[in-house]
Amino acid sequence: MTYVANPKRYEKMIYRRLGNSGLKLPILSFGLWVNFGAVNDYEKGKEMILAAFDNGITHFDLANNYGPPPGSAEEFFGRVLKEALMPYRDEIIISTKAGYGMWPGPYGDHGSRKYLIASLDQSLKRLGIPYVDIFYHHRFDHETNLYETMLALRDIVLQGKALYVGLSNYKSEQLSRAVKILRELHVPFVITQPQYSMLNRYIEEDKLPETVNKLDGGLIAYSVLAQGKLTNKYIKDIPEDSRAKKDYIVFLNERDITEDLRSKLIKLDEIAKARGQNIAQMALAWALRDENVSSVLISTSKISQLYDNLEAINNLNFTKEELKLIDEALK
Repeated sequence: MTYVANPKRYEKMIYRRLGNSGLKLPILSFGLWVNFGAVNDYEKGKEMILAAFDNGITHFDLANNYGPPPGSAEEFFGRVLKEALMPYRDEIIISTKAGYGMWPGPYGDHGSRKYLIASLDQSLKRLGIPYVDIFYHHRFDHETNLYETMLALRDIVLQGKALYVGLSNYKSEQLSRAVKILRELHVPFVITQPQYSMLNRYIEEDKLPETVNKLDGGLIAYSVLAQGKLTNKYIKDIPEDSRAKKDYIVFLNERDITEDLRSKLIKLDEIAKARGQNIAQMALAWALRDENVSSVLISTSKISQLYDNLEAINNLNFTKEELKLIDEALK
């Protein structure tokens, strides 16, 4: 059956501009980090991706090593593109990254020109498209000369393999140095992607939102729900189908679900209920409270979670008292 997109897909979604660029992202973007690999159910994942697009989520975020296994998330999304979304390609922002280990030997990791260009070529083959909209260097490389990495990003744009470039997991000082070089090279830097949540607020201490704003770029946060910890699912028991129970999710396991976390979740749940939200919806809205945060990434394992996350945009405002209560709950 041929897929036809929802004609009203843009009615409810909110879009924020990335700095002073011409590019806007939906405030909720869709990430394919751990739920869209070869080990996952394809039809179920396809349904979520199409439902996301039908609700105005136009940005889909990948990386060369997303899966599992590495590379399979790009293959997964490439198949969805081929089967359903290719007629809407010009309405969609596709991003991918390179910077972590992808293949054996000295040229399959970090930030060399050799690695970045080879990796993107592989990503484009898996996706089945000639270019991505945003290509990120996935992490700062302390060994490779920063100019080499930025020059590779410039040449990727000049080759027509990416329209814009981004820098992921860069701290403020690193980002400032990198963007200075990119400006000298006339490269369209538009975005940085850090980890950010109620449970991980290092970017506030690093003043990264303010830094990227001064650099005329945008910021998209990942792990806003702390790999599912900032939800109602862990208040009592650990559900059998949760990430904490899956042996291939290396960033979350049962040891992370502590009594201290549960105590915080109980308090957050009370605050969220008073706002007409659940914990996940409040956590997404909380991350978006700063206009310097252009978008947040969601990655769902069930379509019901997707629809639940979408409800977050119905209440994005916080009172000073609510923010104070959240801070106290997290102590």
